[in-house]
Amino acid sequence: MTSASAAMPRQPGRTRAFLRLVMIEHSVFALPFAYIAALTAMYEGDGRIDWGRLLLVTLAMVGLRTFAMAVNRVIDREIDARNPRTAQRELVTGAVSVRHAWTGASIALAVFLGAAALLNPLCLALAPVAVVPMVVYPYGKRFTDFPQAILGLAQAMGPVGGWLAISGSWSWDAVVLGLAVGVWIGGFDLVYACQDVEADRRTGVRSVPARFGVPATVRGARVCHAVTTALLVWYALATDAGAFFWLGLLVVVGAFAYEHSIVRPHDLTRVNRAFFSVNGFIGIALFLCALLDLLVRGLTV
Repeated sequence: MTSASAAMPRQPGRTRAFLRLVMIEHSVFALPFAYIAALTAMYEGDGRIDWGRLLLVTLAMVGLRTFAMAVNRVIDREIDARNPRTAQRELVTGAVSVRHAWTGASIALAVFLGAAALLNPLCLALAPVAVVPMVVYPYGKRFTDFPQAILGLAQAMGPVGGWLAISGSWSWDAVVLGLAVGVWIGGFDLVYACQDVEADRRTGVRSVPARFGVPATVRGARVCHAVTTALLVWYALATDAGAFFWLGLLVVVGAFAYEHSIVRPHDLTRVNRAFFSVNGFIGIALFLCALLDLLVRGLTV
């Protein structure tokens, strides 16, 4: 081995690089709410946890999210290359090839469709409805100043799908929870997008911060999270939630307050803490409280 080759950093394996590309660990944002919907449907059904179906829900959610992230990265690779914050993403640096990304996306889509087929016929029939916004979203920044609205719609399908997976029938309660998730994720993505306001304006990428400015965007995110709280209250009332769910909702409100106290229009230095740490905590905390609430109310393992 030459000294030059020894000095070169070792490239990660293709699978590892692909998982980094799709940020697989961020499944924590959407999975807890799909679980809440699925477990509530089980509670309202026969009152028992069906671990097999819960596994299929997990595979479907992770598969669809992985497909969406891979497609997003492929479609946006040229935009990412022009933005200093995203210029080190795997498709830009060559750590992952476009072909490899499409292969991974295809496998993830097959996992999603396979899980949907095993769940029930309605899930399989509605699977394309869940896929469409995942593909449209990355193009959103090219034709609308509100791409987060498309992201919110895509994320709202998680709880609805989780409920359908168990009950095989439509539920407006799940729609309310889905809207809460969509508005929540759309809201914190507004804050996250503030980091790219200058790059977006320079390269012609459309976004709420680029169109309306950072202060208005941060205020919009606060409104989104207030609406999220109202929708979660609605869901709790609609499903006759108990004390532990309401405790979880108080934790969510406190986390929202903290998130917006550390992110200010003229100080975005702690956006990553708000985006990753706080929002990851919100999903896990509410799920644990909802699970405990359902167990106390009679859901059996």
